[in-house]
Amino acid sequence: MARKWNGNGKGMTQSFTNEAKTAQKLSFFKKISFFRASRVAVFQMVIGFFFVYSSCMPQAMHKKETLRSAQGDRGGAQGDRSGAGDRFSPAEMKIDIDAESELFAHADKMYRLKSYKEALNLYDEYLSKFPQGRSAPEALMREGEIYTAMGNHKTARNVWQHLLDQYPDCSFVSEAGVEMLTSLYREGQYRQVISFADAVSGKMSSPAHIRRLYTVLGDAYIAGGSAINAVHFYGKALKDADAPEKAQILAKLGSASEKLNQEDIVKFMEKTEDSPAKAYLAYRLARIFAEEGKHEEARTLLSKFVSQFPEHEHAQAAKQLLAGYEADAAAADRWTLGCLLPLTGSYKVFGNKAWKGIQLAVQEFGSAEGFPPINIIRKDTASDPDTSAAAVRELAEERVFAIIGPVATAEAAGPEAQRLGIPIITLSQKEGITDIGDYVFRNFLTPKMLAESLASYCVKSLGLRTYAVLYPAEKYGETFMKLFWEEAEAQGGKVVGAESYRPGQTDFTSAIRKLGRGFEALFIPDGPEKVGLILPQLAFYDIRNVRLLGTNLWHSEKLLRSAGRFMENAVFPDIFFADSRLGIVQDFVRDFRLMHGERPDFIEALAFDAAAMLFQLMRRSDIQSKRQLRDELRRLRDFRGVTGMTSFDNSGEAHKKLYLLEVKRGRFTEAE
Repeated sequence: MARKWNGNGKGMTQSFTNEAKTAQKLSFFKKISFFRASRVAVFQMVIGFFFVYSSCMPQAMHKKETLRSAQGDRGGAQGDRSGAGDRFSPAEMKIDIDAESELFAHADKMYRLKSYKEALNLYDEYLSKFPQGRSAPEALMREGEIYTAMGNHKTARNVWQHLLDQYPDCSFVSEAGVEMLTSLYREGQYRQVISFADAVSGKMSSPAHIRRLYTVLGDAYIAGGSAINAVHFYGKALKDADAPEKAQILAKLGSASEKLNQEDIVKFMEKTEDSPAKAYLAYRLARIFAEEGKHEEARTLLSKFVSQFPEHEHAQAAKQLLAGYEADAAAADRWTLGCLLPLTGSYKVFGNKAWKGIQLAVQEFGSAEGFPPINIIRKDTASDPDTSAAAVRELAEERVFAIIGPVATAEAAGPEAQRLGIPIITLSQKEGITDIGDYVFRNFLTPKMLAESLASYCVKSLGLRTYAVLYPAEKYGETFMKLFWEEAEAQGGKVVGAESYRPGQTDFTSAIRKLGRGFEALFIPDGPEKVGLILPQLAFYDIRNVRLLGTNLWHSEKLLRSAGRFMENAVFPDIFFADSRLGIVQDFVRDFRLMHGERPDFIEALAFDAAAMLFQLMRRSDIQSKRQLRDELRRLRDFRGVTGMTSFDNSGEAHKKLYLLEVKRGRFTEAE
């Protein structure tokens, strides 16, 4: 009869019973408390005391003898059992040891012949007769395998758990642990696989079994929906695996990597320095980039992949993809520049101003000796986001090397340019534009740029320490109030007061009185119309002898006329000053007047500089691809343009040294 194994759900209980005594959980053997009154029985008992075998000792090989030859005279069994001075000959002990070996060999033979029922009975008999036998752990290991073969996975796990509990130092611990994990996995108990692996992994010493543990863990994670963890453990399993095993694990790894998204792959590759999985993930990420239309990123990654993993199974496919990208790159015309501008619609005024600046740049820098002329393809965005995005796609089909613009719909054009791998220099003030991606740049005046420049000049050059802010309670005013406050204090100044007023307000008495006194400078971030009303009221309430500060909106002839003497000594920054003493600006203003018959403003100047810096880079012999152009734009430092010295940071934002303007005797002048 096969022994019955009981489990408590968490492992193997320490008791087991035969079929006739299932209620007696603490009975280790069938009728173990009643010994036969025979010499053989006594002999076996004494042997148990004389031989304390390690549970993990290899089986000793003895010459086979039959039990029948060892039984001899059974007389006097009771006397032998009670006598204190009994002696047994070495021959008698050898005979019983051989009985143990013979019984286990018989069981093992039945096991190998797949006579599982008979083998199970024989292993049970062995464990009953020799509970501390040399082969007890192996017998338990085989019983678990038999129960598994018979489809009784729970009983198999109970047997193996008993092995782990009773023989924690034996050589079968690793094998039993792995088989238990495999059994749990087969029954779909994936969480239990993960938790049990955590408990048993520290007991494993066999590299082969440790690799199997990692593989089963990977299987459990992939079945549970966590591909990133599966990839991690398959990668660990690959180390030191032999060829057949390696092939199986690689197949699993490849399948798991296909389930990862871009975020998972990037996270894994950042955190893992040395893993065989990285090659698969690099290839997978390159394909994701390709599928999303991020061709430059895909090409860069494929190039690295082919270089680092030339013998990889995906190397040939990567080379084919790379060849396609190289052909596309060669097809891009590095002498063609695209322009996205709102020539119609609500922003057409700004679009046409920008186009005039680009036209002058083409005239002055579009042709150079030894180089083909720069070709400009202009697209009208119609001040519409969808039209802007479609125009980027059209420019890509026309093989442009870079794009200037748009003015007001950059949030729609930027993602398309990024997806298609085309460097784009936007002329927009909207927040978050350069966060779209590494192909998106901005050459424009931003609130932060203005606040930084003004605060730095006032604190460091004018020596002003205390400030107040009077601002409109709407987005423009609140944005500048916060930015100036932060920058002034960062530079070492202190904001001692801030008061707001309603956008439609014309009487500012209440806000002015609340400001009080005790500040050296007053910052008012508003347009010419409101500032023209506020400045006289400040004088009326005796706010005098303070430096008035503003934004670039103060750069207005209308304000100069309406505010008059109340604006004297006011200071504000701007990105362009047509009356600058700088020769480069004077030449630009002169040439612009000759071409267009009018005086340029800051939009024309910004577009002119954007075109000029691109022309300069496009003629460099080391820039042959859009990716290289992108990289060099990010490295651009101190480009000398009419809108000041310009550099791009790693996020694609322009940094400029702005013009600081001051009102002197009713005129705008450059601050000293």
